Amino acid sequence: MTTEALSRETGALLAEFGIARDRVSSGDFPVSSPIDGSRIAAVQRDDQADLERMIAAAERAFVAWRSVPAPRRGELVRLFAEELRHHKQALGRLVSIEAGKILEEGQGEVQEMIDICDFAVGLSRQLYGRVIASERPGHRVLETWHPLGPVGIITAFNFPVAVWSWNAAIALVCGDSLIWKPSDKTPLCALACNALLARAIDRFGGALEDLRRGLSQVAIGGPELGQALAADRRVPLVSATGSTRMGGRVAPVVAQRFGRTNLELGGNNGMILTPSADLDLALRAILFAAVGTAGQRCTSLRRLFVHDSIADTLLARLQRAYGDVKIGNPLEPGTLVGPLIGEGAFAAMQQALAEARAENGEVFGGERVLAERWPAAYYVGPALALMPAQSALVQRETFATILYVMRYRDLADAIATHNAVPQGLASSIFTTDLREAELFTAAEGSDCGIVNVNIGPSGAEIGGAFGGEKETGGGREAGSDSWKAYMRRMTTTINYSRDLPLSQGIRFAVEAS
Repeated sequence: MTTEALSRETGALLAEFGIARDRVSSGDFPVSSPIDGSRIAAVQRDDQADLERMIAAAERAFVAWRSVPAPRRGELVRLFAEELRHHKQALGRLVSIEAGKILEEGQGEVQEMIDICDFAVGLSRQLYGRVIASERPGHRVLETWHPLGPVGIITAFNFPVAVWSWNAAIALVCGDSLIWKPSDKTPLCALACNALLARAIDRFGGALEDLRRGLSQVAIGGPELGQALAADRRVPLVSATGSTRMGGRVAPVVAQRFGRTNLELGGNNGMILTPSADLDLALRAILFAAVGTAGQRCTSLRRLFVHDSIADTLLARLQRAYGDVKIGNPLEPGTLVGPLIGEGAFAAMQQALAEARAENGEVFGGERVLAERWPAAYYVGPALALMPAQSALVQRETFATILYVMRYRDLADAIATHNAVPQGLASSIFTTDLREAELFTAAEGSDCGIVNVNIGPSGAEIGGAFGGEKETGGGREAGSDSWKAYMRRMTTTINYSRDLPLSQGIRFAVEAS
């Protein structure tokens, strides 16, 4: 595909979502595709005044939306899922063009959006509170949940649509309005998603003008918009996905005004292969987790601990498998590894590999490829780095296709080394020994938010809460009871008696005069 053809196709895809060509061709904010590095659009950058108007509109929309019954709010999300199903192919292809994902992963990301919408529709009838037994006669204690307010959503380039939907679908059924600050690398995907949601709002019926204007909005720009969103007291929750550095900037700003954050940040994910591991199964899991999305998932496998007794066999097979991986245009069938997002990611990868060699690591792969065909794009071979120990380099997440491999002899030592990093997102163990599996998932095992057995760290389902510990941020998105982050909790005591007993048996009587 030529550069001109890629730009034309992008315009045609956006037109399918109802986005006029002039809206994405005459702005001051250029958008490039990592496929060939070419410019595919130019959108209008939002400034502080634009964001101020968005937050004000989100406030007005929230006041109207919070009064809509939750099951009715779920109907809007159901309609949105219909739009996603109808436009799945087009939106998935746009993800591939703008983020560089292979077609399978682009389509899978949109399916993830559909899945979380389905989950949220059911959730809209299950925002359960509870009745608590009171110690006082004639009293009842209730716990209920109410809508929170406008929710700021900051997302990264690597999942340009799915992560927003984890937040958006749940927040909408919880009664909140949305302000989305997407990555400056993937604004087109955000505009497309918001356009489809706008269609669902139009179909919803009886929607007030405040809902049409302010229920879901997109703010396009650089980090300054995210900082302004974090600083605004009218936004009670900021859900931010990205690097640990970004989270370190956002969280203190929100905390200073006593707001809430829901953080999903870095993940230096590890896998342990024990002597009893099914190596055929493990090899397939390693390839997808370490190589998929060009190593640019937050759950990508970055550290592999292999028992001495199986290390030579596993490494020989792994090197052969790495050599067979097809690298190329993510829009072409059969491609398994597309490009890195840009030059900065490539430079960080090469710096990390140079450090690995300086630490007596043995490096295979990692070289730039296809540079003659696409000089402005950054395709690389996946790299294996056999390391003598888990150094500071290995403890630092590099967002690229580097897999650090280390040997171990004792499982307890391997678990301790696995946990000895600042991040705590996803982890896995391959074993057929029940005791080893149970140990890894026990309190003294992995310290991550996601702990898997006989599958890799990547590819989480939306039914479970997604997130991690330590510098990963501690937030949870998607399934389980993650919805509680988007609501405020109310405890209510109702006295239906004619007496006024105090709790804890306190007596506070005033003599009548």
